[in-house]
Amino acid sequence: MKLHELKPAENATKSSKRIGRGQGSGKGGTSTKGHKGAQSRAGYSRKIGFEGGQMPIYRLLPKRGFKNINRVEYSPINLSTLQKLADKTNQSEITLELMKANGLISTKDIIKILGNGEVTSKLTVTAHAFSKTAKEAIEKVGGKCVELVKGEKEKGEKEKEVEVKVKEETPVVEETPVAEEVPTEEPTTEPLSDETPLVAEETIEAPPSEETIEETSSEETIDN
Repeated sequence: MKLHELKPAENATKSSKRIGRGQGSGKGGTSTKGHKGAQSRAGYSRKIGFEGGQMPIYRLLPKRGFKNINRVEYSPINLSTLQKLADKTNQSEITLELMKANGLISTKDIIKILGNGEVTSKLTVTAHAFSKTAKEAIEKVGGKCVELVKGEKEKGEKEKEVEVKVKEETPVVEETPVAEEVPTEEPTTEPLSDETPLVAEETIEAPPSEETIEETSSEETIDN
């Protein structure tokens, strides 16, 4: 086998369809697009789900119910699985990290413990939710159920994150220059000398009362 002897397998390649090359090519005239109609025009684009005008399948099928946007998707783990994990690792505390390390869950899973199986050893189980039978079975043996809120992390993980944030976000304290105090000049009040003339206060005369007006008018009439 040499390089010039290499060739693709039979029917592996296909020559492209050459249209609009005249009548002799066998694909001349309408260039395989037919006479008139939507698909023969330029700029044609088919709507998704279009079936040539007949009733499309998405309209034929019945629609029932709705999708609850607040639904919580739990990853179930049975008591029998917890007991096997405890026997395998020889640990009494079953945490999310231990389940993840043994391939039972992934990082974003929300865990719910179900009551299928039996628990023989005293376990402290940490999960997001517990069924009634699972909780009773764990507490009956003397174990403990630690329920996490959705999205909450375990205590150890929280402490690690806080340490990392403190290391990353230690602010650099910059020395701020102290502004120099500028002495302010106090206004000086010069004492009045004897030569400075004092301004006399203006006296405002009160308007004459009605009694004085009547007296003056009576005096004028007597004089006349």
